[in-house]
Amino acid sequence: MDGFQRRREQKKLDILDASLNLFLKYGIQKVSISEIAKEANVSQVTIYNYFENKHKLIQEAFIYYVDKTMNEFEKVLNAEIPYPEKIKSIIFNKKEAATEINKEFYEYMMKQYSTEGNYIEQVYAQKALPAFIQLFEEGKQQGYVDPNLSNEAILFYVQMLKEYFQQEHVYQKAFPLTEEIASIFFYGVLGKRDH
Repeated sequence: MDGFQRRREQKKLDILDASLNLFLKYGIQKVSISEIAKEANVSQVTIYNYFENKHKLIQEAFIYYVDKTMNEFEKVLNAEIPYPEKIKSIIFNKKEAATEINKEFYEYMMKQYSTEGNYIEQVYAQKALPAFIQLFEEGKQQGYVDPNLSNEAILFYVQMLKEYFQQEHVYQKAFPLTEEIASIFFYGVLGKRDH
């Protein structure tokens, strides 16, 4: 990629970043192209050169959000940190939790999610699910995860915890209990046993 192409790509990312930040904070309807241009430090004409209209920009920002979230998840999975830290990071990841997303943008995402063959479903099936399976297999090999447990049951449990902890009021109460909750995740309510 030459210098021109790299600058062009960076400008597009700046616009998507600015759009996403504003949509997450204020929703879709309240955010104007001029506000996005100001936030991205570009002209409105530049935005229309990259995206035909606001609707196209919203769609691209949504895809950008899904990709960004998946990339952050993959970074945790591939990080050189102990296995229990990976699990804690996934369960307690508060970044852009559902309660911090503007209701209108959240509803837009859910509407997109409800369509057949949607982008979130594709990313989940092609990337997230295989990554989770890899994570569980790593845990089984390292002795943190019971090899008799099915990956489906573990996945269900992790997803249930993650969704619950994304609620702001829950997260605030649970944060001081992180170590204990992680211990329950790994050893159950009976605790760690040496036999």
